Amino acid sequence: MIVDLATLDQDQAITQISQLESQLFGPSAWSPNAIRQELNAPARAYWADIDPATTTGIPAIRGYAGTWFDGYDTQIMTIGVAPQHQHHGIGQELLRQIIDQANADHAERILLEVRVDNTPALALYANNGFTRLGLRKRYYQPEGIDAYTMSLDLNPRTIGFQPTHA
Repeated sequence: MIVDLATLDQDQAITQISQLESQLFGPSAWSPNAIRQELNAPARAYWADIDPATTTGIPAIRGYAGTWFDGYDTQIMTIGVAPQHQHHGIGQELLRQIIDQANADHAERILLEVRVDNTPALALYANNGFTRLGLRKRYYQPEGIDAYTMSLDLNPRTIGFQPTHA
């Protein structure tokens, strides 16, 4: 179930996301402090896929995603899905939430960076219409992994004259 991350207890969410970040991104993982700053930064939107049926009474975060909207473009800041929940459609649902929000915000396009070796993410983005724009050398630190930049045009711009209808 996808929920606005703001509806969850922030400290518990940060703890869970931090643990997932370490599992998913290793040395490139965001620290708890970086996660807190990102969640509280202006023009950000974050969602979580949760399993509300836990024995602890605390919703378990199975995946999370966040964006930054600058008034023109929506930038995907992160998408992550717990390893044991991958290949069950959670990433697709989170990406659908991002696309829906970007459309609601009247964004012109969605931009992102993705590791060149992240085959599942590259397939997810390609299957949803994203195209490669370029390559950022050694973008992911400290490993020095390259990143593809990708884009999904939401409101294509017309260049030139448009026909008039009388």
